[in-house]
Amino acid sequence: MKELILNADDFGLTKGVNEGIVRSFREGVLTSTTLMATGPAFEDAAERARDNPNLGVGCHLVLTGGVAVAPPGEISSLVDKSGLLPESLGAFLVRVTSGKIRLTHIERELRAQIAKIRSAGIEPTHLDTHKHTHAHPVVLKVLARVAKDLGIERLRKPAEHLHDSWRLMCSETGASAKQVAAVAAVRILSTNFASVSRRYGLVSPDRFLGVAVTGQLGPNALCHLIDTLDEGRTEIMLHPGICDEDLVRTGSRLQLQRELEMEGLLASQVRRAIEHHGVRLISYRELN
Repeated sequence: MKELILNADDFGLTKGVNEGIVRSFREGVLTSTTLMATGPAFEDAAERARDNPNLGVGCHLVLTGGVAVAPPGEISSLVDKSGLLPESLGAFLVRVTSGKIRLTHIERELRAQIAKIRSAGIEPTHLDTHKHTHAHPVVLKVLARVAKDLGIERLRKPAEHLHDSWRLMCSETGASAKQVAAVAAVRILSTNFASVSRRYGLVSPDRFLGVAVTGQLGPNALCHLIDTLDEGRTEIMLHPGICDEDLVRTGSRLQLQRELEMEGLLASQVRRAIEHHGVRLISYRELN
């Protein structure tokens, strides 16, 4: 059987992103999303999540960009004096690889973000990370330990198969060489993902798609992915939303692309493709 999780990242980034995600769930085929405890529109997203209990909501854990949840004095190696996390993924990776960030500080921040989401009345279906920082083996081990301790058993496996990425690059979806290189980098970092997951009893979908075509999953591209799904459980990562002034001010590299991906999730042709191939839509709640 083919089962598919369609997950929207960045819930809580802006009200426009939140609106696009909820609309993609109510009117389209979206099944899951991940909430940013550090997001400027967190409270709005939490309220929308409570109003839509059938939408699977996990934690989109943030270790780069924005203001941390834990007090700066408790995570001083991770943030600056104002509580700001490392500005870029590259800066974070350099610091964590060189040992300049204490693992206890990463753990403290991850726990604080999960606690904030739970305190808003939301029990997370799963965990993933902004910019896939848990692909780094150091972060993965910390996150796996936190997940087990907090009773969260489901985790995104961010490694996209290079065969899938190359196939997407050669198809009408138009994955770029730069995005395929990013996929390769994540796969190299996450070589111990399976062994760590087994050690901590974590479950992930069989297959993950979306990195190579981030921001490009309009109706035709999403149909192409659905046409090529393998048996088993697949997660497709998306970033739907409404592009407004608040989104522009965030500096996110995905702007109008979010509206394209929302269009894909709302498209009748995508729903027909899902029905044609007998794909069962699920959220992380159904992942055992």
